[in-house]
Amino acid sequence: MPFLRPLDPTFPIDRQLGIDAGPVVLVNVFTLDNADEQSFLQVWQDDAAFMKRQPGFISTQLHRAIGDRPTYLNYAVWESSAHFRAAFTHPEFRSKISAYPSSAVASPHLFQKVAMPDICVA
Repeated sequence: MPFLRPLDPTFPIDRQLGIDAGPVVLVNVFTLDNADEQSFLQVWQDDAAFMKRQPGFISTQLHRAIGDRPTYLNYAVWESSAHFRAAFTHPEFRSKISAYPSSAVASPHLFQKVAMPDICVA
């Protein structure tokens, strides 16, 4: 199971799951050892396939940081935090996360879009 390192230690993902909001974007940054990169990618793909089948899932995209050290950013859009919470706490998903390499460190956080006049919409 990956070690969870909150982006905001005062408000980790388990506290965010208790707030009803929607739509939400999960941003999750993963760091890991070079030797674990291929196994990480296989496990992440399996997790993403599970999430894709869950109610409220909209999309996901995995990004690899430029550089030698494997650092990944996952960006996933959900209809609501309730939908994400149901998927994230689902027993099948919880059992899958134990397959992540021991060097994996995950930093998940939920976000909402912000509207800025003449720039972007919420």
